[in-house]
Amino acid sequence: MADKTQKSFKCIIVGGGIAGVTCVEQLSCRLSSADVALITADAHIKAVTNYKQLVETADGQVFAYEKLCICSGARPKLLTQDKQYVLGIRDTDSAQEFQKQLSKARRIVVVGNGGIALELVYEVEGCEVIWAVKDNAIGNTFFDAGAAQFLIPMLEADKPERDTPCKRPRYTTQDAKPGAAQTFTADRNTRGRSCGPTESGSALGPDWHEGIVLKGAERASRRVSVEYQCEVEKIFTSEEMLNSPSQTNRPDTEGTWPVYVQLTNGKTYGCDFVVSATGVTPNTEPFLQGNNFALADDGGLQVDDHMMTSEPDVYAAGDVCTACWEHSPLWQQMRLWTQARQMGWYAGRCMAARVLSETIELDFCFELFSHITTFFNYKVVLLGKFNAQGLGADHELLIRCTKGQEYVKVVLRGGRMVGAVLIGETDLEETFENLILNQMDLTLYGEELLNPNIDIEDYFD
Repeated sequence: MADKTQKSFKCIIVGGGIAGVTCVEQLSCRLSSADVALITADAHIKAVTNYKQLVETADGQVFAYEKLCICSGARPKLLTQDKQYVLGIRDTDSAQEFQKQLSKARRIVVVGNGGIALELVYEVEGCEVIWAVKDNAIGNTFFDAGAAQFLIPMLEADKPERDTPCKRPRYTTQDAKPGAAQTFTADRNTRGRSCGPTESGSALGPDWHEGIVLKGAERASRRVSVEYQCEVEKIFTSEEMLNSPSQTNRPDTEGTWPVYVQLTNGKTYGCDFVVSATGVTPNTEPFLQGNNFALADDGGLQVDDHMMTSEPDVYAAGDVCTACWEHSPLWQQMRLWTQARQMGWYAGRCMAARVLSETIELDFCFELFSHITTFFNYKVVLLGKFNAQGLGADHELLIRCTKGQEYVKVVLRGGRMVGAVLIGETDLEETFENLILNQMDLTLYGEELLNPNIDIEDYFD
């Protein structure tokens, strides 16, 4: 492999998602004179040989490094790998394939209850959606049942026109200017070939549905039916449905469909295709052979509080890694776009500090969990132990709900705020963030803390 080396770099980052891009930004800023390479299309990484400090791509290119950061993300957990009518949405290519398939669809079945599923069922128009969730409420990853009930009416309401421009930067790859960071992608001829279950591109960001048309073949605006507390028992093609003597459940709707989904609640639905949105698995396979990476229970690469893996000079950031340092009581890892960005930014700082022989402390962003997104056209802010994760019965909840406007939930432990869910334009995120970080005793205020007639933002200013 060494004979084929094309160029050596001070740092190589594998993966062109938000973690990889922000890592490169930090390295380019802090090591302005160093050669830094970003290798995208991580499905085409053939091998990483760390004892030789070499990366080989599927098209035969070989790069040497002093420091390596793996930002290869995660891949969807598909319901099945061998069904042509099952689609996972994880990266730009799969989102475009979904758009293409949706344009001809009359009905789809969406399986899953996470962020992608929540965004999908709201954005799709002109197509009936059957939404199968294993929980007793939608959005169980982010919300309690009360918040879910607040959001449900939006599935029946008309979608408002969007007039707010996206303020987040968008990243593309292009030829590097002299002295700038360099980007390498897999050869164009290898991109069309499947690389098995590890094939994936950069993860979708929070604005993934902007700029693409998610419209089906029907004239109706949208119809969403939710099937609660059920999972997929079996998926049949139309031929298998007709030829299977054991299939006794009649579809819940008449007509001929390319694929049928049998649910554990006994119902069977025909549809044009199935969207599998049931979580992700860290994309570590391209890097394990010949190396001694320590893996966490969830399959991610274990990293310490400097984002270093168990292999010397190898870092990891984003969905591919698992934070194995002692966490702050107010922080937990969730494989979200915002956390991938924070990890990539911090990994770049750590790599630069090691090169410059500087010391660095764990970044403040890991002190308090925070996530801002949009679901069902509502601004959603999640802070700290927003769902009372790990608190058991030792907590109390304060809730304020104004139908169609806002939903506010506060998690208290020992009279101190440890988490919050804010849905709508509440303008409380900064105040609550400070109250959580300061751990001020709020026992005196009781339920008045959420009194809508009291401007608590001004009160605690």
